[in-house]
Amino acid sequence: MENNFDINNLVRENVKEMKPYSSARDEFEDFDTADMIFLDANENPFENGVNRYPDPQQLSVKEVLAKQRNVKTNQILLGNGSDEVLDLLFRVFCEPKTDNVVTLPPTYGMYGVLANINAVENKEVLLSQDFQPQIEKIIEAVDENTKIVFLCSPNNPTGNSFSDESIAYLLQNFKGLVVIDEAYIDFSKKDSWINELDEYPNLVITQTLSKAYGLAGIRLGICYASAEVISVLNKIKPPYNVNELTQKRALERLDNPEKIKSEINSIITQREVLLKVLLDVKFVEKIYPTEANFILVKVDDANKRYAELIAKGIVIRNRTTQPLCDNCLRFTVGTKQENMKLIEVLKQL
Repeated sequence: MENNFDINNLVRENVKEMKPYSSARDEFEDFDTADMIFLDANENPFENGVNRYPDPQQLSVKEVLAKQRNVKTNQILLGNGSDEVLDLLFRVFCEPKTDNVVTLPPTYGMYGVLANINAVENKEVLLSQDFQPQIEKIIEAVDENTKIVFLCSPNNPTGNSFSDESIAYLLQNFKGLVVIDEAYIDFSKKDSWINELDEYPNLVITQTLSKAYGLAGIRLGICYASAEVISVLNKIKPPYNVNELTQKRALERLDNPEKIKSEINSIITQREVLLKVLLDVKFVEKIYPTEANFILVKVDDANKRYAELIAKGIVIRNRTTQPLCDNCLRFTVGTKQENMKLIEVLKQL
């Protein structure tokens, strides 16, 4: 694979030249040493479990993830949710008011929001009618200032995965970064693109502990990329961006892979139950294929059906305002009990 990818052509000049902030914990890294007296970081000395600054590199968490995902710790960056990771990518690689990115609506809304915040043009190339990337149109949209193409696969809100051929073509032919958001990968039969990291230097993968791992409340996002990309992201990330409580809770959860697997299997089983029931709901006009923990359906009148479900105590997501999603509702797969209640209400409407 010959892409002639050179990270130095992408990184902003001010980021190349900057000297990163060095925290007390960066300068003395072995801070698990029990017999040391720490008088370096102006912390409160009275122990309460969180009076010390957290490990700025979150090495304990990274070591577990590296082992589970078969990557090196220097290929991982952790953030305050995936949103921080995505924001760091903009801030490292996109020059405000000069560069642009490509996104593929309907997709996760934060890509466009972050482009706006960072004064970066967002070139939107709609997905096809069957929600696949239109490769020719993406390549047409790209110019010398296009730094990133964002792919969400499985895609939110549509639920489907993108074809391997489309993604491979972009990785081979686009000179910028291809960021694959795999927030829902654990619910898919497809393999993660993490396995291809060493093959494609311009590949960046984001994942999260918010979905399959059930830790949305702790805000922990993960970026997997080459050591070179991770190194430059580390240069600008806030020194203590992932707090101590988040790191501890993540370690507890990652230590129980069987429970996580069991919950994922339950969600997939319940997803299949819901898919069958939705076939017989009169106002459902189309059910879209899904490899995520949610189902997108086209109905007769999305606003009306959304209001009816709210009145019955069930909150879903109305996606009718999104491109290609006219009159579409998105149902997250709940517990068996929650789904039974949903089914009961759907049959009444």
